[in-house]
Amino acid sequence: MSDYILSCCSTADLTKEHFEKRGISYICFHYQMDGKQYTDNLGQSMPFEKFYQAMADGAETKTSQVNAEEYQAYFETFLKQGKDVLHVCLSSGISGAINSAMIAKEELSQKYPKRQILVVDSLGASSGYGLLMDQLADLRDQGQSLQQVYDWAEQHKLELNHWFFSTDLTFYIKGGRISKTAGFIGGVLNICPLLNMDDQGRLIPRFKIRTKKKVIRTIVDKMEEYARDGRDYSGKCYISQSGCYEDARAVADLVEARFPHLNGKVLINYVGTTIGSHTGPGTVALFFWGKKRTE
Repeated sequence: MSDYILSCCSTADLTKEHFEKRGISYICFHYQMDGKQYTDNLGQSMPFEKFYQAMADGAETKTSQVNAEEYQAYFETFLKQGKDVLHVCLSSGISGAINSAMIAKEELSQKYPKRQILVVDSLGASSGYGLLMDQLADLRDQGQSLQQVYDWAEQHKLELNHWFFSTDLTFYIKGGRISKTAGFIGGVLNICPLLNMDDQGRLIPRFKIRTKKKVIRTIVDKMEEYARDGRDYSGKCYISQSGCYEDARAVADLVEARFPHLNGKVLINYVGTTIGSHTGPGTVALFFWGKKRTE
């Protein structure tokens, strides 16, 4: 057994069973739906199908990150057991959670001077962040130390590529990420924006693709362009989807056909309730290891 805990936030968007199987601990974000408080606990409080249907029906959602006091209580449970902690946070480009984690770390370092808490900014989100966690779990299981796994994460996290598209612009308009006029025109022209995550962990619109069929092909083309070894890519590939499984399955089928050396089948997860509160239904995200993000 390792002498440290590998930890992340629920926004890594893997299943509860997946985290448990890999020995990855997690702390939960929070959200509100129509004024009622929920914990973003991987679909346990509210099934994802129900969550996205409620959004489609007009429910209002808000999210809140983990605060410093919650992180402190969470980390302390491990420190009391004599364990060190490697915690990986949701990207600072879309959340301030890492600031809360660092405050908790500083407070606890005085109380537990013989223990270590190392915090990594994943610069990732959803199951891309989850794919990073899986790799770190592999390194831990191979016997690498807390410091070695931390160093690997810092050196390689930008090699995790994130590409997203959305077939429903409603919540991008609501959140102010696109104007009402642009959203109206996009709807009329059947435009599906294609985005990726930059080197600062921010979601950046890259292309405006007409029709869902074309954007599904294009996102797989981007994987071929950026994946490690191109069509000979032999790593894992994860997809997240927000209430649009058929679209995600179409992407997965193309990926599996084009990349014959994949490490296993494409794993399809839900976009969790924190990130999904902002994207709404209709988003598909594709994650793989590849060229280092530089912009």
